[in-house]
Amino acid sequence: MAYPYPIQYPYQQPLSPYPSPTPNPMANNNDNPIVWVQGEAGAKSFLVAPNKTIPLWDSENQTIYLKSADASGMPSIKILDYTIREREAPQKPLGGIESRTEDYATKDDLEALKKEIKGEISEIVKKEIGA
Repeated sequence: MAYPYPIQYPYQQPLSPYPSPTPNPMANNNDNPIVWVQGEAGAKSFLVAPNKTIPLWDSENQTIYLKSADASGMPSIKILDYTIREREAPQKPLGGIESRTEDYATKDDLEALKKEIKGEISEIVKKEIGA
């Protein structure tokens, strides 16, 4: 004889009609912003979702790989090397430009130039009026 209702066991969780979600390795979760890979081979084998860019930190070298994929899923990698800078090291200005004080004029130099220009302008005006 068949039972009209399914048998329920008291300690068993009922089955859900919906499938449970499976983790997607291509999802860009922000739970852990640093992703470690082993060398360039590890960076090349890491899956990236289309239209996403993710920094991959090398656990063996001082390198960061920026791996991105375009809309069709074609990956590309940019390799960045980083170095640790000491605080005591002398700071050079950007672009290698060194500041030289002899290239700048003082206030006295500017005042002398201003008087010279005013004198030349007044001479020109006198010539125009006298002519």
